[in-house]
Amino acid sequence: MSSPADVIGFSEIPLVPDPDEARSWLEDELAKPAYAEAQPTWFDQMAKAISDFISSILNPQIGPGGGMVVAAIIGVLIVAIIVAAVIVWGVPRARATSRLTADDLLFGEEETRTAAELRRAARQAAAASDWDEAVILRFRALARGLSERGAVRLGPGATVHAFAAQAAAAFPGEVAELNIAADLFDAVRYLRQPGTADAFERITGTDERLERTRPAALPELTAVTV
Repeated sequence: MSSPADVIGFSEIPLVPDPDEARSWLEDELAKPAYAEAQPTWFDQMAKAISDFISSILNPQIGPGGGMVVAAIIGVLIVAIIVAAVIVWGVPRARATSRLTADDLLFGEEETRTAAELRRAARQAAAASDWDEAVILRFRALARGLSERGAVRLGPGATVHAFAAQAAAAFPGEVAELNIAADLFDAVRYLRQPGTADAFERITGTDERLERTRPAALPELTAVTV
C-alpha cells in the first residue's frame, strides 16, 4: 500500500538540498527584480566612500603631525570641487547692475538711453497707441533731459516726486505741471492705471516748454536720492 507522500509526489522533493542545488536556488532567488532594486546605486556607493574618507581623515587618533596633512587634503578637495563646478557651470557672471553708474539708472531702474532717444521711443509708442509706454517714456525723457542740462541732479534712488520737487526749484513757473506729470507717471507705472493720449500730450507739453526755458537756479552738488 502506497503512503500519502508517494501518492502526491512529496517523496520526490528532497527535504535537504545538496550544496549545488542550494546554490542554484539562491542564485535564482537573488536574480529576482526585487533584490536588484535593493542594491545600492553608484551614487550611494560614492557618497559612502566620501563619508568613509572624511571620517578617516578626521579620526582623533591622528597624531599632531597629521593635522597639516589633513588640512592639505581638505584644501585640495575644496579646490577640486571649485574647479569641477567651474567646468560644469562656467565662471559666474557679475550682475550687470554692478557695472551701472548713476547716469545709467533712472528712478531706481536701468535706463541708459539719452533724452532724445527716449523722446523718439515715446513718439513711436504713441504712434502705436501704446499709451502706457508712451507716458512712461516721455516722463523719463523729461527727467533725463533736465539731468543732461544740469538742471537737476538725480541719484540712482530718486523718486519721481523728489525729481519734481528739485525740478520745480529750477523752474518755479512749472511747479504745478511738474507735479501733475509726476502723478501721471506714478499712476501708470506703479498704480497700473491705463495711460491715455491726454496724459501723454500733457507730459509732452511740459517737456517741450522746459526745453525752451532757462532754469532759474541750478541744483547743489549733492544729488537728490529720497
